[in-house]
Amino acid sequence: MTKDNWKENQVIGNFMKIIWSEFASDMLKETYLYHKEVAGIRIAKRIKTKIFSSTKQLKNYPDSGQIEPTLEVLNEGHRYLVSGHYKVVYKEVSEGILITDLFDTRQDPIKINNPRRKPSR
Repeated sequence: MTKDNWKENQVIGNFMKIIWSEFASDMLKETYLYHKEVAGIRIAKRIKTKIFSSTKQLKNYPDSGQIEPTLEVLNEGHRYLVSGHYKVVYKEVSEGILITDLFDTRQDPIKINNPRRKPSR
């Protein structure tokens, strides 16, 4: 899998482009590797595919996700979609839709605001 596959979904036609931030990409990769280790490659691929599939709707419907209440203080219009146990956090930018975070919902929600939060578990 190339680095580009982690960072950007395929763009089709004139739809909005889906862009993954480095942080969100790292979180996705970490999630994949964790599940690969504990549940096997098939489950890890299924989770990753489900996460990517959930973002496809944003190309046509960028406001389809709910407003992310824990990030409202940033006043940047963060929204989220839920895919399994994960929140896919995003915002609209001039280039398209920027996925800013992949957050495991089994954690304390306030952790999403921690500026020292890193991809490692």
